[in-house]
Amino acid sequence: MIVGARRWAWGMSGAFILACAAPKVPLGDPQREIAALLSRSAGDWNRGDLAGFMSDYAPDSLTSYVSGGHVLYGWQKLFDRYQAAYFAPGKTRDSLTFDEVRVRPLTVDLALCTARFALHRGGSVTASGPFTLLLQKRGSRWLILHDHTSSDPR
Repeated sequence: MIVGARRWAWGMSGAFILACAAPKVPLGDPQREIAALLSRSAGDWNRGDLAGFMSDYAPDSLTSYVSGGHVLYGWQKLFDRYQAAYFAPGKTRDSLTFDEVRVRPLTVDLALCTARFALHRGGSVTASGPFTLLLQKRGSRWLILHDHTSSDPR
């Protein structure tokens, strides 16, 4: 009887270890939540609300942005880049849309998102391309830790 109890205990220990090592399933619906984040973000951009648009980026010095062969680190530096390039007086800011949003949960609080952006002026697209985001769920919100954006060839 003791041998059977030991086997059961070892078997349960192994099951516990495997359960702890298994990937954690995210709570909620990351695909829906991150698609909603991007939809709201585009709305903020289109209303000229840079603070709202930037609220989806993690507000720290490790937040990173890669585009055009350059890497930028820090929420404030990214804010300043968008302010100078798109939101400064006299700058033209085209309407922003996102599509082809695909989310791959990596852990309970990390997700990878790939999608496409397009900037529209009138009836034409002025810029477009694919992007990849690494997001972390902090509390009830997903925040962008890393953004790698590419432009389609012209």
